[in-house]
Order: sequence, then structure tokens, then C-alpha cells
Amino acid sequence: MSGLARYLTAAVLVRGADSGATVGLVLLAADQHQPAAVGGLLVAALNAPHLLGPWLAARLDRTREPRRLLAASYLVYGLALAAGALALGRTSLVVTVLLVAVAGCCGPLLTGGLSSVLDDLGPNRRRQGWDALSYGIGGTLGPAATAGLAGVTGPVDALLGLATAALVAAGLALTLPLGTGRTPREALGLRAGLGILVTRPPLRRVTVLTLLGAVELGALPVVAVAFGRDLHGTATAGAALTVAYGAGSLLGSALVTVWPLRGEPEVQAVRLFAAMAVATAVCALAPGYGLAVAGFTVLGVANATSFTATLASRSTYAPEGAQAQVFVTSAGLKVAMAAVGAALAGTASGLGGRALLLGVAAITGLAVLAALVDRRLTTRRLVAAGSTD
Repeated sequence: MSGLARYLTAAVLVRGADSGATVGLVLLAADQHQPAAVGGLLVAALNAPHLLGPWLAARLDRTREPRRLLAASYLVYGLALAAGALALGRTSLVVTVLLVAVAGCCGPLLTGGLSSVLDDLGPNRRRQGWDALSYGIGGTLGPAATAGLAGVTGPVDALLGLATAALVAAGLALTLPLGTGRTPREALGLRAGLGILVTRPPLRRVTVLTLLGAVELGALPVVAVAFGRDLHGTATAGAALTVAYGAGSLLGSALVTVWPLRGEPEVQAVRLFAAMAVATAVCALAPGYGLAVAGFTVLGVANATSFTATLASRSTYAPEGAQAQVFVTSAGLKVAMAAVGAALAGTASGLGGRALLLGVAAITGLAVLAALVDRRLTTRRLVAAGSTD
């Protein structure tokens, strides 16, 4: 099995475990007859530590053996998740929350941390597309497998299955050809590494696109429920819209794997986010349910291709010694902004699906406008600086 194949297998396993764990923990709390708030607390304990990712990322940037750090993180994630699943109802809730939080602390290296070492596998024009596809497959199969297994054998077994997937990924990570024995990178300090996202113009613009675009990403599942109710009379109709969106995301990831994005990554990102904003606005105008399903499929394709462009941008513009910090920090902030998007959509759900779609389209469009204005202002400053030399 090639290094890229092992990378993708490990990526699908850990990203499936990461996305499936959220569903599994909610189902576990319900199965244990815990208050609804307990499920939310466990999910928060799993996701909140993603904001601590930059500290882990700085360590990953400095290490001589990135595969060992990745493997150790996946091992700890799997063991802590399994222990947390077994602890609920058998010991105090505090212990369970702490165990889940330990797993959550490893979460950033399951997503952005793993993506940050992709370039170490060697040149491959399709690698960002493959990486995006691993997110799509893991994000789709993880929750689906968790829900299915929980229905047959129970949520504890489902979570233990996710933990096993993380442990298998740990073994695969140890086999990745990530420059064994290389000289440690001259990593930037934490503050300098984070500052790169603001001070380096292409990264700043892509970060704005990523964060404001994540608001739409987080809002869409809530919007789908409201839009399905508007068009079909039932909230359950929103499930088909969500499935269509997921199918579109997988299709989009496959397309950019077969036909890689070409040209300047930042320019591609701006264009693709603009296309997503337009597609979202057009979807809001769908006169019937069938066209809405087609529209959500197109939205999924747009999301996957724009996400691939952001991965390529981080890989291209992140300086040596700050790759992991750029990837992990962007991923952590994206998780936080997606949560904001879900909360905003839930609060405003009374406005109806069409209004919500137009609202998130406007937010994504604002991100594109901000990137374009930033690029123009940066170009003017460079021209002015050149004229004074």
C-alpha cells in the first residue's frame, strides 16, 4: 500500500471517528436515560478543546517524528473515547466529561494536524482533492455507521467501534513516510505562527473566507429542516436535503480529485466561495421540493470544491515552520464558527427556510467581498511602496 493510500485510510478512520463520536455521545446519554443536557455537555467536552489546537500544532511543527505524535494522539483519542463511553452511568459524570475532554484535546490532530503533513508524502496534484474526499467520506460514514451500529448493538458498542478505528489509524500513522530522521523544523513561536494568519495577505483572505463560510456550513443542517418544512410540509423532509448536500460534497471531492484545481489557490478559493454564495441564493428561490434537493446537491459540490481550495491555499502560503499551526488553527476556528452558524440559524428558524438561505448566502458573499477589498488594498499599498523606492 502506497504512502498516500495509508494516509487516506488513516484519515478516513480518524475523521469518521471524530464526526461519529458526536452522534454516539448523544445517543449514549439518551440510552443511559440521562438528561438531555448531558448529551450536549459531552459533545461540548469533545469539541471545545479544538480551540487548544495551536499548542499541539506548534509541537507538530517542531517535532523530528511527526508520525509518532500523530499516532500517539490517535491512540489517546481512542482510549479516552472508549473509557468515556464505558464510564457514563458507572462513575461520576465529572469523570466521564474529563475522559471525553481528553479525547477532544487530540481532536485537532485528527483534522488539520493530519492535513498539515500531507505535503511530506511528496508531490501529487490531486492530494488536496483526496484529502477533502477523506473528510467527506469520514464525515458521512462516521455518523451513519455510529447510528446504525447503535441501533443494533447499542451506543456503547458504536463508540467502542469508533475508538477501534482511531487505534487502527494510530498504527497506520506510524507507517507513513513523513521524513523519518529529518532535521527538526525551525518552527515559529506560537504567537508568530498565529500571527501568520493575519499578516500574510493570501492566508488572511483565505482565513476570512473559511471562517465566514463556516457560518453557512454550520447553519445548513438547521436551514434544511426549516426549508423542508416550508416546501414539503414536514420537518423530516429536511433529512433528504441534508443527504443531498452530503452526496454533493462527496461528488465535489471526487471531481477535484480527478480534475485538480489549477491556478493560484487563493484566487480559486475566492471564485469558488462566490459560486457557493450564488448557489445558496438561487437555492432559496427553488419553487418546489425536487429542485430544492437538486439545489442542496449543488451546494454540497460547491462546499467540497471551495474546501479543497482552502486546503491548497494553506499548503501553498503557510511558511516553513508554521504549517501545522496554520492548518490546525484554521480548522479549530472553523469548528467554532460553524457552531455559531448553527446557533444563529436555530435562533432565527422562525423566519423560514428561504430567508435563512438568503441570510447565509449574504454572509458568504460578505466574505468574498472582504477578500476582494483586501486584495485591492494590499495591491495599492504594494504599488505605493514601490513608487517610493
